[in-house]
Amino acid sequence: MVWTGTWVAERLGVELIGDEELPALLGLALRRNPKRAHLLVSGVLGKHVPQRPSVVYGAGLDLGRRVRALLGDEEAARAVVLGYAETATALGHAVADGLALAPYLHSTRRPVPGVAPAGGFEESHSHATSHLLLPEDPKLLAGDGPLVLVDDEFSTGNTVLNTIRDLHERHPRERYVVVALVDMRAAADRDRLDAFAEEIGARVDLVARAAGTVRLPEGVLEKGRALVAEHEARHGAIREPETVPLASAFVRAALDWPRDLPDGGRHGFTPEHRERLEAALPSLAAGVGEALRSRPGTGRVLVLGFEELMYAPLRLGTALEEAGHDVRYSTTTRSPVLAVDDPGYAIRTRLVFPAHDDPADGPGERYAYNVAGGGFDAVVLVVDSAADTPALHAPGGLLARLGEHVPHVVLAVVPSYVPSRAPEAAPYTPGTAGTTRTVENSGADEATADDTVTEVPDATEAPERSSMLPEPLRGPAFSSYAPEEVGWLLQDLSDVELEAPTEEREEAIQSGGAHYAESLPVEYQPSERYQELFHAALEASAARIARAVGTVTETVLAERPGTPVLVSLARAGTPVGVLMRRWARARHGLDLPHYAVSIVRGRGIDANALRWLAAHHDPADVVFVDGWTGKGAITRELAEALKDFDGFDPDIAVLADPGSCVRTYGTREDFLIPSACLNSTVSGLISRTVLRSDLVGPDDFHGAKFYRELAGSDVSGAFLDAVAARFEEVAATVDTDVKELLTADRAPTWEGWAAVERISEEYGIHDVNLVKPGVGETTRVLLRRVPWKILAKRGAGADLAHVRLLAEQRGVPVEEVDGLPYSCVGLIHPEYTRGATGADGKAVVSR
Repeated sequence: MVWTGTWVAERLGVELIGDEELPALLGLALRRNPKRAHLLVSGVLGKHVPQRPSVVYGAGLDLGRRVRALLGDEEAARAVVLGYAETATALGHAVADGLALAPYLHSTRRPVPGVAPAGGFEESHSHATSHLLLPEDPKLLAGDGPLVLVDDEFSTGNTVLNTIRDLHERHPRERYVVVALVDMRAAADRDRLDAFAEEIGARVDLVARAAGTVRLPEGVLEKGRALVAEHEARHGAIREPETVPLASAFVRAALDWPRDLPDGGRHGFTPEHRERLEAALPSLAAGVGEALRSRPGTGRVLVLGFEELMYAPLRLGTALEEAGHDVRYSTTTRSPVLAVDDPGYAIRTRLVFPAHDDPADGPGERYAYNVAGGGFDAVVLVVDSAADTPALHAPGGLLARLGEHVPHVVLAVVPSYVPSRAPEAAPYTPGTAGTTRTVENSGADEATADDTVTEVPDATEAPERSSMLPEPLRGPAFSSYAPEEVGWLLQDLSDVELEAPTEEREEAIQSGGAHYAESLPVEYQPSERYQELFHAALEASAARIARAVGTVTETVLAERPGTPVLVSLARAGTPVGVLMRRWARARHGLDLPHYAVSIVRGRGIDANALRWLAAHHDPADVVFVDGWTGKGAITRELAEALKDFDGFDPDIAVLADPGSCVRTYGTREDFLIPSACLNSTVSGLISRTVLRSDLVGPDDFHGAKFYRELAGSDVSGAFLDAVAARFEEVAATVDTDVKELLTADRAPTWEGWAAVERISEEYGIHDVNLVKPGVGETTRVLLRRVPWKILAKRGAGADLAHVRLLAEQRGVPVEEVDGLPYSCVGLIHPEYTRGATGADGKAVVSR
């Protein structure tokens, strides 16, 4: 027997290491997904590979019984089981069946009008990442008994951590049990879960059928993409065998589905529901069996489920198997995977068809793997009534595609369960395209002649996207910061080409043809001399920065009741927010929540990020954090943006406030903050934020890129550690500074803004946006924009060493002046055209 991971292993060097059982449980395939190259394909899950229903169901039952033995009956009766959409919905059901005493809920990617989410989280590597939790009874997740989380594989632990973090903040509990068919975590991921459990003060157990790791060679993601592209160019994207004659018509099975019995765990499934389904299964299987018998020659049968609807088809499959049928089971999926007709590859064929359930995220392709060419005489397609639509029945739809490859097709429709407080979805009846049919007083999946039918308009509008916003991105999947240091309320645009040459960007920005946030500058790669300067500056100023961090943090803690929620303005504010969080933990034992959000001059703050914050925290607890103030443009931008949101305080806490723009600061001196010297390599490898209409829709977070390829130059952790190492030695000085500050007049004078206006007129610029005051802003001008000249405060010394070096490298004059409230000011070229730089790329003085 050839292992179904051989083809990928030989070409990409991917290795499966672990229990002897692993090769029997898992094969390998290639994802058509920019976030992860390989796919672990389970042979016992019933998703991509057809398997006997008894094997699939038995695997989950066994895990559930092991969990019950671990917990004991008393704790098992207090537990709740939570499965992950879409792959583990049936596995989670089966685990709950094995546990026997606990209710079940699975996450979903299908919003239901009228049902408010009780939570949500992000699965960062998935093709479709956002999960919703929609229990009919909101109290289902509000108890304090054990929470059992079920997924098909436990690879990094990010999804589980995101889930526990989201739910634990609202409903803390003492125990969690993570269940998976295979535990494929690396040692670092195991340590991270242990540390997380200790951090939240809860016990986290793991139950898995087998364990191991996947060894990935360097560059596997790029190699995987290239291999997919090469194979599809050579063989075509879809491998399908010769078609057989189209079935003359599909047969619709009569399912006597019990009234008010949920079709699955999307809104909750209790032990009482389980008992009702068990009692009904023989008659349900008899209805399907009768439909099969009406089509002669249906010996080998595939029961094919539909995306998240996995449990009902699985149990129909087990009942048919018990009745003597030769049955296999699998389901359709959203996940795009390369198909290769090779015995050493897990996905031999795939069928492609359009989505047929009017998904909230819009139309798209869906897939059925290893169905074509599988030797099946009949397919029993099981969908819920929300998916029994014209698209399912249309030419090129799933029914037609199945009919091209399998002689007999049976359609079984399970009524979509709709919680009592939500508007009911109606099934599709052929001939009613353009309307939906609301069937009253009927528990069946089709209307009868005696039913009352009311024509209603198309599609109830889905709830606001803000209620479905994903959980924050966290390291190491996004940024080089530890996951607990910061959650990024951003969307990952790492695979989008956004960089443009500095001169082209400047011309577009100043001509009005583009906004600065619509593209990214090419990341500046510092010379060896510049890196030496950074490290020297860090060593010299670490204590000074630590003192400012302590001062601003203690001021916030003294003036904000309760537990502050730090919200840094990405990206310059993020290192400061991390340091403030570290200070609060080191001095007071406080774990302050910390998030990073995007704010864009002229466009405002990310409104969806504010909505997420308001849904998860009291807005009154939010403290906005930035690195420094220049002329105060962002301070004004934030205050204006927050007028549309209740409860948020527009006051920004900054490390340095040389412009006298805020009242919460660590210092008002304009000195070198080493994090201003670099770009992403001192900010967790995250780019500046991006706001562009073709990438960021009205329901999305602003975007940013994670520059993983710059990991070798990353000094983000070194910067944080160097500053934090000086906390103890500055503690006494901080206490004195804070006492003085709390009694002082800290009202902003906007001295910096007045200076900028004066400089703008004096130098004939007539645009304050081209005047960038302070060491930090001047550094940005030299790294990202086309500089004209630098104004340096006469006598400024070491704090400007890196500014002078950058100016020398770009051929920009440095002019010594008196009377500056800042150490320096950077002037962007005021009359920029392509001719404003010479052939060597250096700035020339405007005439």
